Amino acid sequence: MPIVPDDKNWTWVLERPCRDCGFVAENFEPADTPSSIRANAVRWQELLAHPNVRLRPNDSTWSALEYGCHVRDVFRLFNHRLERMLDEDAPQFANWDQDVTAIEERYSEQNPAVVAAELAEAAEVLATTFERVTLGDHERTGFRSDGAAFTIGSFARYLMHDPLHHVWDVEQGYDN
Repeated sequence: MPIVPDDKNWTWVLERPCRDCGFVAENFEPADTPSSIRANAVRWQELLAHPNVRLRPNDSTWSALEYGCHVRDVFRLFNHRLERMLDEDAPQFANWDQDVTAIEERYSEQNPAVVAAELAEAAEVLATTFERVTLGDHERTGFRSDGAAFTIGSFARYLMHDPLHHVWDVEQGYDN
């Protein structure tokens, strides 16, 4: 059964704590992004090895495998965007529809072991790119297609909520 598309503007997480997963953007130091990405990727290795990795906890929630595919693709997309922010002045980012990607890439049919390896690789590439960021780069900007503006600092905070929140999502499903 297809998931109802998520049409929330998740940039609110930069302004207030996430009531679900507990992430507080203002408490996250962008300099910690590389180590946080790597730690998150380790947790995804465990989640993607779970025997129920393909099971959706309910009809409106992705399985751990689908979330893992999404996080892998978020790491890839954010690496591309971060590279643009480092190399260009105020780049404009094309829209990315995560729900369309999930369907077109058949997230639910992918091999969990392959996804785990690809997620680990994408995490390492993104962490390494974040290691290139200097203190002077934190105010460099980029703009999402809907007009949302990011500095590299806010971009790092916004990014980290996503994979951490999805670990929380999956853990909630496994607890039930």
